[in-house]
Amino acid sequence: MEISGKIIQVLDLQQGTSKAGNAWKKQEYVLETQDMYPKKVKFDFFGDRVDQYKLAIGDEVTVSFDLESREFNGRWYTDVRAWKADKAGAATAAPMSSAEPQAPYASVAPAASMATPAFDAPAGDESDDLPF
Repeated sequence: MEISGKIIQVLDLQQGTSKAGNAWKKQEYVLETQDMYPKKVKFDFFGDRVDQYKLAIGDEVTVSFDLESREFNGRWYTDVRAWKADKAGAATAAPMSSAEPQAPYASVAPAASMATPAFDAPAGDESDDLPF
């Protein structure tokens, strides 16, 4: 799953040692969507991804994440565990080589029979307007 928005809060880094003696760390962020009705979503990076994805307040990002729920003592808890974050404006695609055409069949001129005819609407008659 993916969600896009702006980082509005960076929460404190959490770290510790598991019962098995392994060190762990988790960094949580709050993202606000740019929809008509903005939503706030808290997500986290866990383990090595904490160092791999350093985000700051104000960053426009697209976050890829998994949802995971677990039960503990009769209550359910849900995590939004991110595994990738792409900052807006970052070049993610490889540049196209100059040998590749920009559009398929770009050098082929359209045939005269394929030209779109122009239609004139009757003056002042707006009853035929489509809703889209």
